[in-house]
Amino acid sequence: MYSVLENFIRSKGEISSEKIEIITSCFQPVNTKRNEILLQYDEVCKWYYFINKGCIRLFTTTKDGTDSSRYFAFEGNFATALPSFIDQKPAQEYLQTIEKSELLRISRKDFYHLVETLPEFAKIYTEILELGFIIAQKRIYGFQGFDALDKVKWLIEYQPQLLLRVSNRMVASYLGISPYTLSRIKSKL
Repeated sequence: MYSVLENFIRSKGEISSEKIEIITSCFQPVNTKRNEILLQYDEVCKWYYFINKGCIRLFTTTKDGTDSSRYFAFEGNFATALPSFIDQKPAQEYLQTIEKSELLRISRKDFYHLVETLPEFAKIYTEILELGFIIAQKRIYGFQGFDALDKVKWLIEYQPQLLLRVSNRMVASYLGISPYTLSRIKSKL
């Protein structure tokens, strides 16, 4: 269960087997069902997740009950409700598995202990933050002035796994278009 995480850590540079063992020993396996909520809106986030298999979605709900997907993470990536995890204030979003998933989770206390005591883990954390920032910026700036077709083309180029593994409704909410529009565009591509 830990081999995907171990491979992820090894891919980030020279790190001893002893330190990899220290890092992985802080993670607990979690198996989830499809559409399982990992974090409720207004709950304080206590866990950072690594995805061995499956997908996690970060989303909010509008006043009329419509979901708005903000982020998707697949195998070999980390996911959490970062603002709540960092400042320990109630989350303004939900965290949900959208497939039956095999996750590894680490508590906030253990996570920050690793960041403070292992420079190699602190480097991994920095890379996770930078990658998340870059993806968010590409999405925000890339979508400015884009029509629906351009948004779908952007998704095909930068995040094609969304179209293969995520429902049209969730993808449409991520793109800020209707599911009908997404289906129509997909049928023409």
